[in-house]
Amino acid sequence: MTIKLAAQEHLLPGDSLEEKFEFAQSVGFDGIELRGFGDGVFAGRAAELAAARAAGVVMPTVCVAYDRFIGDFDADRRRQAREHMKVLLEGIAAAGGFGAITPAAFGLFSRKLPPFVPPRTPEEDRAVLLEELSALAEHAEAVGATLLLEPLNRYEDHMVNTVAAAADLVREVGSDALRVVADIYHMNIEEVDIADSLRQVAPYLAHIQLGDSNRLEPGAGHVDWTSILAALKEIGYTGWLAMECGISGPAKEVLPAVSALLKRDAE
Repeated sequence: MTIKLAAQEHLLPGDSLEEKFEFAQSVGFDGIELRGFGDGVFAGRAAELAAARAAGVVMPTVCVAYDRFIGDFDADRRRQAREHMKVLLEGIAAAGGFGAITPAAFGLFSRKLPPFVPPRTPEEDRAVLLEELSALAEHAEAVGATLLLEPLNRYEDHMVNTVAAAADLVREVGSDALRVVADIYHMNIEEVDIADSLRQVAPYLAHIQLGDSNRLEPGAGHVDWTSILAALKEIGYTGWLAMECGISGPAKEVLPAVSALLKRDAE
């Protein structure tokens, strides 16, 4: 199995995307996952991203980094989140990538923490998410990109916690421009069997985010990467694996070890 490794841009040393990409390649990585900041920040990088693409920098995905999300309780904040995700979808397509990543929400509510009962019913949550995901999938289709829905663990979101729950929403929307992100750190909390859960959502899986059990790099915790990579090989996964986690030391030491670990276990 040949794997494509990416690291989020803030993990890579360098003053420009070109420098970051040169470093990434030197330590066994193949691309850069961008961070999609709001309030005009990501939109303002259009010239930078165009120059990086022209220089050969590979940027497959952008991960939302904003304080408004499509599952917000407030309609105006949902609208702002939707418009921001449209910017990310357009921007990643222009940069030569394919996908923009968002959870339903982050830090909005947890049923595992007081006051325990959210202000919307599960049925209302689902209706909101289906409306937003449908609108964004339509936009993704129009600009030639993919909207990637990321489940988060129960302490960071109350709506979509498992890859099966995400796949269920994707099925109902029914657009090829909407797919599932599997974040291994979150799966380590929520899934009974990570490898089997990946197999179950294979038709809807388009991106993997990497993080070990302690939210550091693969190999720093107790996640069974051998079984995960075996499952990905079994389902014929050909997408990216992108580091969205902390690292336990300098990038020049940590990232080569990650590449060696994953590419060894993928053989």
